[in-house]
Amino acid sequence: MDRPARPSTPGSSAAPGSSPVPEPSGVDLARVALRAAKEQARARGAAAQQKKQARRGGLRSGARADGRDPLPLGAAINRLITERGWETPAAVGGVMGRWPQMVGPEVAQHCEPQRYDEDARVLTVRCDSTAWATQLRLLAPQLVARLNADLGQGTVKLIKVMGPGGPPRRYGPLRSPGSTGPGDTYG
Repeated sequence: MDRPARPSTPGSSAAPGSSPVPEPSGVDLARVALRAAKEQARARGAAAQQKKQARRGGLRSGARADGRDPLPLGAAINRLITERGWETPAAVGGVMGRWPQMVGPEVAQHCEPQRYDEDARVLTVRCDSTAWATQLRLLAPQLVARLNADLGQGTVKLIKVMGPGGPPRRYGPLRSPGSTGPGDTYG
């Protein structure tokens, strides 16, 4: 079976020994031009669609999971903590929540962590009596070792122990002008 000769593109040479192939006619050129125009229109349409989606707030999520899907709350919080560099303060905050398990129920009943200074790496603890403050000062090196074992070495360098605060200042009708509180009359 003989095959009809296929038109070749301009500038191509026919194989040796074969008959010359005629140049593409007007209809063939029109088909090639139409195909090129369709491809260009498709590319322009895709670019316009991307711009439109970007203005709308980005691509929408489809049936498959991708980076635009919502995260579970725990994963979102962990990602936020990591991105902001809050690992150490969050870990110390967790220790403050687990304070009774870290120091024991009896010590936790009388001593409460107040704050953590990340720059100085100092944990401040307030005790309800001076006796417990003295006891906690004696236990401080062991507590620092226990906290660093749980949080990572060097997270807590010092535990600052504070005793009980003074009585609350009461401002009332018997207060003398210019006084600084109950300690003002002693001395």
